[in-house]
Amino acid sequence: MGFRFQRRITLAPGIRLNLSKRGLGLSVGPRGASLSVGQSGVHGHAGIPGTGLAYRQKLNTRNRGASSSSGGTVGSSPAAALDALLADGEQLPVQLEIEAEGSIQYFHGDGTPMSDDEARVLRRHARESLREQLAHHCERLNADLDRLGQLHEETPHPGKNGYASQAFTDAPPSPPQHQQPAWWHVLWPPAKRRIAQENRRRQAAFEEAYRDWEWCKAEHDAAEFARQHREAEEVWHDTDAMEQTLRERLEEIEWPRETAIDFDLGSDVSTIAVDIELPGEDEMPDRYWTMPAKQVKLTPRELSDTRQRKLYRDHVHGIAFRVLGAVFARLPAVQEARISGYRQITDPATGGERDQYLFSVKVTRTQWGKIHFDKLDQVDPVAAMEAFTLRRDMTKTGIFRDIEPFMLV
Repeated sequence: MGFRFQRRITLAPGIRLNLSKRGLGLSVGPRGASLSVGQSGVHGHAGIPGTGLAYRQKLNTRNRGASSSSGGTVGSSPAAALDALLADGEQLPVQLEIEAEGSIQYFHGDGTPMSDDEARVLRRHARESLREQLAHHCERLNADLDRLGQLHEETPHPGKNGYASQAFTDAPPSPPQHQQPAWWHVLWPPAKRRIAQENRRRQAAFEEAYRDWEWCKAEHDAAEFARQHREAEEVWHDTDAMEQTLRERLEEIEWPRETAIDFDLGSDVSTIAVDIELPGEDEMPDRYWTMPAKQVKLTPRELSDTRQRKLYRDHVHGIAFRVLGAVFARLPAVQEARISGYRQITDPATGGERDQYLFSVKVTRTQWGKIHFDKLDQVDPVAAMEAFTLRRDMTKTGIFRDIEPFMLV
């Protein structure tokens, strides 16, 4: 049905439920030391924080019994060197990668994979720190999963029209510190001239940086003024202004996945039709995560089919709820919105892909205003859609069948 639309917005995801993404960080020991493993061997790094002073010492070589740069004998394996370093209280930046089944892969701070022996050494020395980091990550994963069914809770009140301009937050450059000539510079003019030249150079650099800052601030203020004027005046009658305003508002929402939205405004700008490309059920996460007692790992717990379908049902209706919220809050001229959601499925008759519409809802501004936006945590997005003019063929267990969406007249 996308051919009937003239505009499309592709929204980038704001959160990602990607369990293989590296990003956990851990430091064991005092700040200022680290360790890395590479082809040239194991190297320890240490320094005095804030001073710029540091040293680097090779802890092992390829030949057993080789000497370090300080002349001492070191162990022959990276695991032994790691054990010695951690036993001395040194710091170790670590990257963790969580596999789909919950096991942990360990990497040094520079991204080099740890051997099994090194991982065992790390767990022995830093079990509690690792478990603390994993517990926080487990909470984030589960919170992101729960949020899939709670998208509607951040929907703005339809009376929040207009735009509050944002101040320019970049600080201006600091004035330069000019060198002051000493008393003896009077007796040595070349030295005095060098100081004057350096002061002029610093002043010129400052003035150029300040002009750049003023230019950036002026561009920012002009853009904010233009947006404020557009959302206060032009959005009432100008379709281009309405399109840009809706696009900006939808792009500010944290979408769990890339979402494509097609829309078209009616001839009198009082109506809008929106098609939302929804995720398939197989794109939804299918597990919660827990931490076994005393172990350094995460354990997945598969969601039941009923729980998965409920999560999917709440998620797709929540997307429609958020889009309706953006339309009525940012486009005050719109009095009726028609929102339809579809997903790509395989057609058993042809084996090709086709659009399957799951729901299509027609909502007036008056109807939308009856929702208690101060109690959205108590609102069921599925039930909310049923209070409007709705086309949907869904079983009690969340199985959808094809429907024909509302068309923009």
